[in-house]
Amino acid sequence: MSASTNSPDRPRRRRPYAPRVPIEERREQLLDAALAVIVSDGYDRVSIDAIAKRSGVARSVVYGAFENLDALLTALLDRQQARAFDMLLRTVPDAGDLRDPAPFASEAVRRMAGMLHEDPDTWRLILLPPGNMPAVVRDRIEADRERFRLLVEKWLSLALTDRSDPGLDPQVLAHALVACAEHFGRVALTEPDTFDLPRLTGQVRLILGALRPIR
Repeated sequence: MSASTNSPDRPRRRRPYAPRVPIEERREQLLDAALAVIVSDGYDRVSIDAIAKRSGVARSVVYGAFENLDALLTALLDRQQARAFDMLLRTVPDAGDLRDPAPFASEAVRRMAGMLHEDPDTWRLILLPPGNMPAVVRDRIEADRERFRLLVEKWLSLALTDRSDPGLDPQVLAHALVACAEHFGRVALTEPDTFDLPRLTGQVRLILGALRPIR
């Protein structure tokens, strides 16, 4: 006679046990898990189940912290956007002599390299976006890019204010520099051994030094 499927001797599958932690700590844990899923598998694969599995908790724990997946992803976007823009602001050197763009920009490159090393997953989302990125995410990334570009345009305007050559356009140069920064940021994430920091900062000094030759 076969054993009953309800036999008390049959081991039962146990749900993941999630120790009680403060709700804010739990939310941060779940946001970290969602970020890891997106970075490794893309937006198509992110779900409550995937986040719960990555966190080692039950679905009910996720729903206890966030109303639904949209609320969780919105919170993740808010957090990563704030972190990214704060890091970008920290890459802009402290005033100094803004009229000398070469050392100013090379210091910014040095700080950007540190920023990529400090939080590579955030920058993978921004600089290496998957094709299935939701429009709301793209729009918010573009808004932060524009805010940063305006900062670059501001210091270029100050740097070039004493030049007699009216042909240099800070707005155009800002677009070019931000595009270059993003390109080399992608290279740093995908081919970290291709361009080392001394090589990049040396070229930045050389190129921007040409914009303001010593008189």
